[in-house]
This record gives sequence, C-alpha cells and structure tokens, in this order.
Amino acid sequence: MRTTTGWRADGPAATLRQVPLERRDLRADDIAVRVERCGVCHTDLHSINNADGAVVPGHEFTGTVTEIGSAVTGFAVGDAVAVGNIVDSCGQCAMCLAGQENFCHEFPTTTYGGTDRHDGTTTLGGYAREYVVRESFAYALPDGLDPAAAAPLLCAGVTVWEPLRALGVGPGSRVAVAGLGGLGHLAVKFAVALGAEVAVISRTPDKLDDALELGARDLIVSTEDDRMAASRESFDVVIDTISAAHDLGSYLRLVAVDGTLAVVGHLGPISLEAMDLLVGRKKLTAAGSGGRPATRAMLEFCAEHDLVADVEVLPSAQVNEALERLGRGDVRYRFVLDMSDLD
Repeated sequence: MRTTTGWRADGPAATLRQVPLERRDLRADDIAVRVERCGVCHTDLHSINNADGAVVPGHEFTGTVTEIGSAVTGFAVGDAVAVGNIVDSCGQCAMCLAGQENFCHEFPTTTYGGTDRHDGTTTLGGYAREYVVRESFAYALPDGLDPAAAAPLLCAGVTVWEPLRALGVGPGSRVAVAGLGGLGHLAVKFAVALGAEVAVISRTPDKLDDALELGARDLIVSTEDDRMAASRESFDVVIDTISAAHDLGSYLRLVAVDGTLAVVGHLGPISLEAMDLLVGRKKLTAAGSGGRPATRAMLEFCAEHDLVADVEVLPSAQVNEALERLGRGDVRYRFVLDMSDLD
C-alpha cells in the first residue's frame, strides 16, 4: 500500500478532517495521479450528510501523472489528466461494449464509496493529494483548458453533455435549462456552443444578467404563472438540473410536441400526471454521468470552444466552508479545491 493525505468525514453530516489515506500499489494498468484541483459536487454534500461510515468525497479532478504501471501505454509521467466519477466497470455487458460504462449492468465502480472490482475495498475519492486509477478511466486534459475550471467538466459537464448530444441539440434547437447552478450553467454553455436558442428557467429574476452573460437569450421565472403559461410548448428540449424534489408537470408543459424533458438533477422519486406526457406526445428521460467516448468527445469540444466551468477556487483546508456554502446555494457556480496545501 502507499500513503497519501486527504479529507475524510467519519459519519453523517460530520466535519471533514485531514487524515492519512492508503492507496493500493499500482497494478499493471494503473496510473498514479497527483491531484491538483478537485471540484465540489452536490453529490459530495449528499454523501457526507447521509454517510454510513467514513467517506472521502471528490469525483471530478485534474492532476498530473506521477507513476505508471508496467502495461500502461496511454500516459507518461508528467502528463496532465482528468478523472471523473467512474473509475471502473465490468467491461463486458452490452452497455460497456457500447461505450456507456455509466450504465454498466453490474453498476460502475464510482470514484468514492464504490467497491474495487479486484480487492473489494471501498474507493476513496479525490479530496486527497493522490489517486490511483486504471488508465482507461483517466482522460488526457487538453492543452489550454485551465485545470481548475476543467475539473467540474468530469461530472457536471458530462452529465449535461450526454443528454444534449443524445437528443440531437444543435442549430435551430430550442432549449430551456431549469436551474442555474453547477449543472445548469454548463448546460447553457454547451447548448449555446452547439448552436441552440437557449432560455433559463429560474425561481426568481435575480439571475437574468448571469443567464444573458452565459449566452442565453431569455430568463423565465417559474413562479410567475402568466410567464410560464405564455411559454407553453416553446422548447424542443428542457434540461432539468434542479436537485431538490419538485413538480415536473410545469416543466413538461413547456415542452413542444414530440419534445423531451431530461431530468439530470434530482435522483429521488418523482410523480407526474400521464396527461402531461400524453398531450403533445412528450417524452421524459433522465441521464447521469457519461461513458468514456462521450467524456473524451466533451473534452475535445470544450478545448475547441474554450469552454470550462465558472469556478471559485479555495484551498482544500476550506473544504468545510465550501460544503456549508454549497448547502445554502452560495456559489457561482462550482467550488474547486486546490489540493497543494496537503503537501
């Protein structure tokens, strides 16, 4: 085993403490990554608040390769890399063979809180100075992408990228993004860069300037019944990034005939009236994370369009402050931890 340092919560809603962590020795197809920047995802907060035992969060990070296994061919020491929220899968089911490891029939191994497929240990995340990962689940970080602003692309970014591409969003598409947070601001950026006409749906008008700055043409206030009614059936695709439980009916009514509401924020139970789908032949779909081909394509697209997340970078010693502020929505739009203070 090899030892590094990271931030761990030792129970539900616990304060994270800096502790020594053990990583496995490198297997033949592993690389060791010095973690330099790690995004703070809402899933991290949820995992800490509902922890069943200790948890080391962090599943969107960038860093530098410091060591490679004997069979590694895709990376060399010194390479800049990015790692997302999936670090292994069965590699044999229909989904894995189709490049959709995020839908692995045996469930993918997550970057933290997962079970290593070889030794059965629990995976520990990227709130740490080092991570050991299979080379096939690491991605070359394109030149020119800021490592801090690129880190959230590996979770928030690919989570909205996959449905936008799967639904064929491009020039002429009308897209609405519900919620302007870590997921939502990237959904707006991607949809605009793909050529769509984009609007933001928010509970208050406060985010109008932000929405316009990101490239949206309009902001619809979801609490204004008249405005929501006037926007009925206006969008081919609605990307719903809202993390809390909410009524889907009002968003389905914004979807045009044969259009789609894609839920990517809330992962709990949902309920809806069948009539909200029936009237207009509307579709309801969901998405989460992304497969390896989609992740590589997203990074290439971001490099081509100079597209990254809007981030606030904090020293990793302020991780508890970041999580507290995230819990009350005080972030624009993603916290990223600088892990260099763990040296």
